[in-house]
Amino acid sequence: MTLSAIDFSASGEARPGISLAEPGDYIALLKPRVMSLVILTAVAGMLAAPATLNPVLAFVSLLAIALGAGGSGALNMWYDRDIDRVMTRTANRPIPAGRVTPENALAFGLFLSVFSVMLLGLAANWFAAGFLAFTIAFYAVFYTMWLKRRTVQNIVIGGAAGAFPPMVAWAAATGGVSWEGFVLFLIIFLWTPPHFWALAMFKMKDYGAVGIPMLPNVAGERSTRIHIFVYSLILAPVGILPFALGFASPIYGVVSALLGLNFVRLAYGVLRMVDGDATMTPAKKLFAFSIVYLFALFALLLVEGLVARGIGFHGL
Repeated sequence: MTLSAIDFSASGEARPGISLAEPGDYIALLKPRVMSLVILTAVAGMLAAPATLNPVLAFVSLLAIALGAGGSGALNMWYDRDIDRVMTRTANRPIPAGRVTPENALAFGLFLSVFSVMLLGLAANWFAAGFLAFTIAFYAVFYTMWLKRRTVQNIVIGGAAGAFPPMVAWAAATGGVSWEGFVLFLIIFLWTPPHFWALAMFKMKDYGAVGIPMLPNVAGERSTRIHIFVYSLILAPVGILPFALGFASPIYGVVSALLGLNFVRLAYGVLRMVDGDATMTPAKKLFAFSIVYLFALFALLLVEGLVARGIGFHGL
């Protein structure tokens, strides 16, 4: 019997029609940490766009993008409930823990996905709404249902889904896309592999137990360390591009350069690890810093966008 064929109703999962869920469980289905990153990058993308924004419509558009991310997260948890039950870091998620039924999670995810696309179309424009629909489908279907379990490049290609939100927000503000929006996409796209491969290095047993072909499990630790370092070398200069292209300040340029150098330094520490290092300390340090890196870059872009529009801290 394959893992995906497990009868969850016979193994502790809530049976159809039975719900032990509390509001917090449905919030958990939205993947709040991922959603917070989506909101941050989307706000930064919208503020960087050369467009005059109606504050109410801008807020509704960002809400729609956030709900779309949450809906796709719920669909991801619905489909991945078999492997989530086995992996230690996901075993307490609402579905494998038996608090939310798969049917309810599926309905919740589909409702939010459709509602978010319609809301964005009405609040902004239908190009942005179509872009959001594509993003949801890319993550929930192309990545979750196909790439994740079939190819070692799952994170590389699937990472595009997490990189689309600033471009969707840009499209909501302008009705189209641009090179500036693509640069924001590229930063997240290049950040995703070293971020997740660092995690995969100290979660190899989890991924191995469920048969997910993550790079460390398929190609080995040495190959993974090289890939992480190469991606970090590419990411560091790309992170400076908003300043180089003129839509971020010199302050952003300096901060992004320093953060990029530290990213490369930590990636070099991972490169120098020896196979079988039980502590995985360098990988854990890089994983933790990678979160700081991305949040810092987009938070700075967000603040600069507010200042550029004359809002400033005194008006917040």
